[in-house]
Amino acid sequence: MPIFALRAVFAAVCCLCISSAQAGLFEDDEARRAILELRQKVDQMQQQSAQMQQQSAQMQQQNVQMQQQNAEQLSATKNENAVSIEQVNAQLTQLRRSLLELSNMIEGLRSELANSRGKSEQLARDLADAQRQQKDIVQGTEDRLKRLEPSKVSVDGLEFMALPAEIRDYDSALATMRKGDFAQALPAFSEFVRRYPASGYQPSALFWLGNLNYSQRNYKEALNHYRALVSASPAHLRAPEAMLSIANCQLELKDARASRKTLEELVKDYAESEAASLAKGRLAKMK
Repeated sequence: MPIFALRAVFAAVCCLCISSAQAGLFEDDEARRAILELRQKVDQMQQQSAQMQQQSAQMQQQNVQMQQQNAEQLSATKNENAVSIEQVNAQLTQLRRSLLELSNMIEGLRSELANSRGKSEQLARDLADAQRQQKDIVQGTEDRLKRLEPSKVSVDGLEFMALPAEIRDYDSALATMRKGDFAQALPAFSEFVRRYPASGYQPSALFWLGNLNYSQRNYKEALNHYRALVSASPAHLRAPEAMLSIANCQLELKDARASRKTLEELVKDYAESEAASLAKGRLAKMK
């Protein structure tokens, strides 16, 4: 209760007491005790009011202090928040920059990878082409070596090594002759004898040249080929036949004496041959 209200109550009570005292000359003890009690209460109320005012002042001061502290804390928080936001923004900016750099790096790596793949594919194609070319070269080399590598053949009882070209040319000339095309077979054998003078086919080629010239009535040429066979290869399977053909050519050339001599040599040198038997019969007719 406010002080001025207490004072008004106290004044009213005093007036009432004075009036009663005047009326009863203060004879009522109870009235005095009531006044004393009332004073005590008024004092107590004044003390309580003073305490309350003091407490109110303290609370107001504390409230002001708290408001100041709150204001300071709010300001500090705002400053901290402002600093934190700036830091976060800076970090976000740096993060965006890093992400952009990373994205550019990834794109660059993808481009390099694509280029590498393209180069790898091109290298693979080049390697495949090189391998094919190498294979072709090797195959071609092998084919050429095969064409140059001699192989064993057997002709007229004679075994020897012959180059693929020799085999081809001899077989071609022989096939032409067997077809009856003597006009083409003659130059084919002549070319063979000229091209392969050391060939194992030489004796057989000379024999067929003699026969071809004899069929064309070129007796002198035939005679020369037969003699070349016997002179170079006297042990050849065709040598006795060549001797008999020499005698025939000599007869065609009107040289009976030379023919007889050839037949005698045939019988002497190749006594066991079929040509020697034929020579004996001819010699008997010449006597």
